[in-house]
Amino acid sequence: MTMSYDIRLASAADSQLLATQRVAMFRDMGRTTPEIEPPLLKSCASYFANALASGEYVGWVAELSAPPHTAIGGAGVQFRPLLPRTDPSGQFLLVGREGLILNVYVDLAHRRQGLARRLMDTLIRWAPGVGIVRLVLHAAPDGRHLYESLGFLESNEMLFPPFGPAVSSDR
Repeated sequence: MTMSYDIRLASAADSQLLATQRVAMFRDMGRTTPEIEPPLLKSCASYFANALASGEYVGWVAELSAPPHTAIGGAGVQFRPLLPRTDPSGQFLLVGREGLILNVYVDLAHRRQGLARRLMDTLIRWAPGVGIVRLVLHAAPDGRHLYESLGFLESNEMLFPPFGPAVSSDR
């Protein structure tokens, strides 16, 4: 049976849902432990409540079209100022905001049905209208093919390891 999905903008009322999806995303990638999940969930829920309300983060929620309209996926963008630069070809000047794509997640039972692509298409179509001149993301191995098929290019980004515990579990 083919499922039908709706995609809507997230609101601050969705902060716990988005945090739950973010924790599940890290769990699926093998990048969390049972001990860190409660403080991660709490910290993410707090972040989403503030960032959605301020406009620093814009998210989308994918839900089943039929009742009970269960949320089964999502994606979002965090705005970042972009220091003026050239595009990868060196021929065009990029001035504006950068969108860091985060939290592209679909529940396991609903994967491989085109929902992550629909979420990304929604986000990509929306971005130019709000002054985003460049989108970036960090691809999990399972998502790399999708992002490449959408036109994302591999970059030269590198990551410096954390300086130790970044935050306490009290946040």
